[in-house]
Amino acid sequence: MEWQPDEQGLQQVLHLLKDSQSPNTATQRAVQQKLEQLNQFPDFNNYLIFVLTRLKTEDEPTRSLSGLILKNNVKVHYQNFPPAVAHFIKQECLNNIGDPSPLIRATIGILITTISTKGELQTWPELLPQLCNMLNSEDYNICEGSFGALQKICEDSSELLDSDALNRPLNIMIPKFLQFFKHCSPKIRSHAIACVNQFIIGRAQALMDNIDTFIESLFALAADEDSEVRKNVCRALVMLLEVRVDRLIPHMRSIVEYMLQRSQDPDENVALEACEFWLTLAEQPILTFLFCHKSLTKSVFASVDKHAQSQTLHLKPIKNMVLVIEINSNKISMLNKRQLKLISRFLIYIYFLKSNKPAKVICWLTSLAMVYLVGPSLFPNLTSYKALLNTNQETHHRFAFATLEEEACTELVPYLSFILDTLVFAFSKYQHKNLLILYDAIGTLADSVGHHLNQPEYIQKLMPPLIQKWNELKDEDKDLFPLLECLSSVATALQSGFLPYCEPVYQRCVTLVQKNLAQAMMYNQHPDQYEAPDKDFMIVALDLLSGLAEGLGAHVEQLVTRSNVMTLIFQCMQDTMPEVRQSSFALLGDLTKACFLHVKPCIAEFLPVLGLNLNPEFISVCNNATWAIGEIAIQMGTEMQPFVALVLNNLVEIINRPNTPKTLLENTGKCIQQAYCIKSH
Repeated sequence: MEWQPDEQGLQQVLHLLKDSQSPNTATQRAVQQKLEQLNQFPDFNNYLIFVLTRLKTEDEPTRSLSGLILKNNVKVHYQNFPPAVAHFIKQECLNNIGDPSPLIRATIGILITTISTKGELQTWPELLPQLCNMLNSEDYNICEGSFGALQKICEDSSELLDSDALNRPLNIMIPKFLQFFKHCSPKIRSHAIACVNQFIIGRAQALMDNIDTFIESLFALAADEDSEVRKNVCRALVMLLEVRVDRLIPHMRSIVEYMLQRSQDPDENVALEACEFWLTLAEQPILTFLFCHKSLTKSVFASVDKHAQSQTLHLKPIKNMVLVIEINSNKISMLNKRQLKLISRFLIYIYFLKSNKPAKVICWLTSLAMVYLVGPSLFPNLTSYKALLNTNQETHHRFAFATLEEEACTELVPYLSFILDTLVFAFSKYQHKNLLILYDAIGTLADSVGHHLNQPEYIQKLMPPLIQKWNELKDEDKDLFPLLECLSSVATALQSGFLPYCEPVYQRCVTLVQKNLAQAMMYNQHPDQYEAPDKDFMIVALDLLSGLAEGLGAHVEQLVTRSNVMTLIFQCMQDTMPEVRQSSFALLGDLTKACFLHVKPCIAEFLPVLGLNLNPEFISVCNNATWAIGEIAIQMGTEMQPFVALVLNNLVEIINRPNTPKTLLENTGKCIQQAYCIKSH
């Protein structure tokens, strides 16, 4: 028999859902406690799916909230769901994917995706066939709901969908999606393009087999009246430029003209997506050569002129002017130059022809050009500056402002409010590639101005968007790398100003290290069953913990007390990868300075490992180990005496070694001096 709710239990759940929407903190706390109690009962999840899919008389926010609570339960407890409960939830999702409410359809799609990421794509064989079949429904709601779910699955499981584990369903799905590029509904067209786009960078074979059809279909939608469709077309062309430029070269003149038009699209999100094209274009050596042909360059410049002179400029970054800067050796010349005093926002395209300068020098020259163009009085109005750097020796693109930050340092302090307004605005507008550059700019700013950033006004501007991005990214998302590096610099600069944000950041870093170590252990024991971990996650997490320890100082003690970080450091200190050991020694040194009472009980275990790493063949590892020993010696004083013999001979050998780097010499010298002082007592 099909499961049916108890009426009293159903009313209790509905009452709880209503209470959970209350702004009262005490009520919210009581709801959370009640939810934890109810999660002890497996069929509680049946009530949640029942409210989401069956109680159509209830208001949509309550129904959607029920689904989102269920989604969270799936993420945490799905492995404990009885088979009957899991089956009921799956059936309800598929039976109601065409709910009349867009909010409910989207919630069900999120729930389906969450279940599928728990390993259920392999054990839910009917999911993909049923969703694909429902695309043929004449009921718009069923078609759109199914496409919404498929898009989320494609985003979260793109590699799995192109694997033998599922018998390569993309062989059926890709041609199916391409059919819907011509659908009468713009929402469906947009879903179809977005689904296919997930498989461009990975070069899925099913897409490569249909690449010409895909490109032709994109061209057919180039002038679509729907902005979301145009945005997805631009996104597809940018990614194709990275992976299948050979298929685009015959159409490049038309594509360049199209992207110039879309860079001024009435919809700013479309225009920003189109701007990604120029960044990617600058990274393509074959296209750099192509642009050296005068006829094409002249055509592009003519198009730039035409659009710059038109009255239909809507995109803020190129509202007033497009500059083309040619840097040839030391010479900077400007083409298409219009009045510099009218500029408030601009985009600069930079082509480097026959330049022998290193990329960093070119970036520095660009920074000087920016100062010359904008001038001190207009500096606060700078809101967008994108440099596309391309040399014949190396490709290097960077937010040129980051280079200016390194040069100006504390001279930027009077402008911090304006700078932060600009950077925070960019969070809402920048796409993937430029977000990475934005993280670099923020991290460099924090390094450059240091504690001057620790002002309530600046913290309130900067931290919310950073924490929002932090919460959006999954633990396995490699976009965490630049964000963790950025936060490390920010935490160090903000010092005690980072306290309101420190606990979740600290806990997640500890979790990342712990998960990585566990995966490494499983891989070492069963390499045929488990994948090797990506240790970069562990390295950047350790570095951010160092930033927290350095920035928070003694305040980090309470976080260390509630975690097993000292045990994790000891494991990381013995890792086979030098970069992991390097970061673990840095963290050990910072914790020694910040809260030595937690380090002291571990000294007998830690110092022999530190002594083994006093090997100048690995300069950075050796340097951090030496520095950590020195910090421990300062804290230990004469109590360090029993351990001096473990490290002294190696330290003397390092200082007598020819060509030892200056920083390592300094740290080694301080360490030896401390050791002899201790020994003499």
